[in-house]
Amino acid sequence: YGYFIRINFCLLKGKKMKNTKRFAALLLSLILVMSLAACSGNNGAASSGSGKTATLNIAYQYGLAYAPLVICQENKLIENAYREATGNEVTVNWNQMSSGADINTGFASGSLDVGFMGIAPAITGISKNVGYKIFSNISGQEHGLMTNKAEINSLNDIIGSSDQIALVNTGSIQHIILGMALDAEGFDAHALDSNIVAMKHPDGMTAVTSNSIACHLTSNPYIYKERDNDSLHEIDAVKNVWSADQSFIVGVASESLKNDNPELYNALCKAVSDAIDQINADPEATAKITAEYDGNEYEDELFYLKAGKYDAKTTGIFELSEFMFNNGFTEKKFDGYSDLVFDNVEGN
Repeated sequence: YGYFIRINFCLLKGKKMKNTKRFAALLLSLILVMSLAACSGNNGAASSGSGKTATLNIAYQYGLAYAPLVICQENKLIENAYREATGNEVTVNWNQMSSGADINTGFASGSLDVGFMGIAPAITGISKNVGYKIFSNISGQEHGLMTNKAEINSLNDIIGSSDQIALVNTGSIQHIILGMALDAEGFDAHALDSNIVAMKHPDGMTAVTSNSIACHLTSNPYIYKERDNDSLHEIDAVKNVWSADQSFIVGVASESLKNDNPELYNALCKAVSDAIDQINADPEATAKITAEYDGNEYEDELFYLKAGKYDAKTTGIFELSEFMFNNGFTEKKFDGYSDLVFDNVEGN
């Protein structure tokens, strides 16, 4: 627009225009056009009544812990909630990633608005000022450590050995749970760090059942599938330190999303809450939907679904942050629960 004004000014000046009133009117008209264009400009997601389409980039991972997100996708709950609140449309892009560390990288690069991950990498991301906070809990799930080696019956049998433990990633909730199990038995929480190899849950299950790796620390549904495998047995130290009643998967949202587009943030919160309510109210109907995504038989899927706890309230996350700080998994000590969550979140 500035270039347009300069050109017109030069043209008018070149003609030695005598009617100054006409020139002033033209200039005012140009300024008015510029002002209207500026007012209609939109940075990021659409505001209420703008008629423009917003975009929401979401990342999540594998397993029944993420069942509410399947319901959100299948029933377009975010899109519907946003449309109902604003009259506008939103395009939701779902990205499946291998680990919370990958999701944190996405936030750091600015390519993600929302992520769903284990509580441990979420705490790590907040401690490193990635730019998000927790906006909802998703689920709690049982964990277990399985092995294919008859001589391994305790964590002590692995310490100092070359036996590898597959889990999602260092810094993952599975890594922290392993550290908690070690601490509970009197060992250093990092005593098995050198034994860890990063694998997605399904890859870890394949590796332990094919004997290409000694141990696998995993969650729903993989832990139940592995428990049904007679060639594997469980090391009990892990399964009791972090139960299904405690937070496992949480949703995090960028602070810019909450501050710049509260309508879209609220639609996201509502959609996730509605999906959780749907799972708890009708797990049978939910299992029919999620089984198609997971490739499980319906009866198995229903069992896996009922084994988890789906709740928007967090449980134990500040306690976990204290353990992580005290044992060197993070460098930041939080003053309280509110440092981790947005003000709409309930729990501890």
